[in-house]
Amino acid sequence: MIDAHFHIWRQADLPWLSGPMQPRIFGPYDPIRRDYPVAEYLDDIAGQGITKAVYVQANWPADRAEAEVAWLEQTALQSGWPMAVVGYADMTVPDVRPALDRLARYPRLRGVRQQFHWHENPQYRFAPDAELCRDATVQRNIARLADYGWCFDLQVFAAQLPGACALLDACPRVSFILQHAGMPEDTSPQGRVRWRAAMADYAARPNAFCKLSGFGTFVHRNDPDLVRWLVGECVALFGADRCLWGSNFPIEKLWTTYPALLGAHRDATVHLTEAERRHIFNDTASRVYRL
Repeated sequence: MIDAHFHIWRQADLPWLSGPMQPRIFGPYDPIRRDYPVAEYLDDIAGQGITKAVYVQANWPADRAEAEVAWLEQTALQSGWPMAVVGYADMTVPDVRPALDRLARYPRLRGVRQQFHWHENPQYRFAPDAELCRDATVQRNIARLADYGWCFDLQVFAAQLPGACALLDACPRVSFILQHAGMPEDTSPQGRVRWRAAMADYAARPNAFCKLSGFGTFVHRNDPDLVRWLVGECVALFGADRCLWGSNFPIEKLWTTYPALLGAHRDATVHLTEAERRHIFNDTASRVYRL
C-alpha cells in the first residue's frame, strides 16, 4: 500500500512553523509546530500495511527548494523513506528549466507542486491570482515537466477548475494530480452540485488524476460520511485507476490518528472490487509517481 501524500519536516526550515502563528487553511496547528521526523511518521504508520510513501513539498522558502529535496534525499538514504519526492519550482518565472535541471540531480524527484489555490475567503487564499492556470508562462513552464518525465501536483479550488482544464489542455504530455479532490470547502447541497460539475469537466481530460487526501481540511475532523461521499463521487467521475490515496500527515494528525484515517478510506471502498481498491491504494500512485 502506498501513501501518496505526506510530509516530514524540521521546524527550523518552515517559516510558517516559526515565530507568530500564521493563519492556515486547516485552522490552529499548535500540536504540529515542531519537528515531524521520519521516525515519527514510521511510528504513525506502523501496522497499517504502508510499504511506500511519496513526500509532497511543505513550503520551505522558495529560494531553498533545492535544499528541501537534498534534505529528503539524505533522509531517504539514511532511513529508506520516502521513496519519491514532489518538490517545488516557481512556474511563474520566464524559464523554469534551470530550476528543474537542479532538481533533476536528485533521483527520487518525481514531480513538482506549486499551490495555485485562491479563494474569496482570505484565510483560504494562497496564490496571488485566481487564474494562474491560464497564464501562458505558467502553461509553458509546466509543459516542460514532460521532458523530465515528471508530473504536476495541482492544488486549486473547484471554482478554479475551468482554468485548470485549460492548463491540462495546454500540457497534454503532463499528468496532473489534483490535490485533496479539489478541496470542496462548501459541502452544502448547492456546494456539492457546483463541485461535482467542475470535477466532471476536469475528469474528462485523460491526463487528469485525483488524490483522495486532505478531506479533513475544512471540517477539522475525520468524518467517515464525508470521506464516503467524496470517495464515491471521485471514483464515479475518474474511475479507480485515476484515483490515489494520500494521508496528508501530519496535518490530519491535528484531529485524527493514522489508523482511523486510513480506516475511514478503506471503509469507503468496501463496495468496490479488489482490483479497484488496489488502484486507489497502490497501483495509481505507483504508476504516476513511477514507484
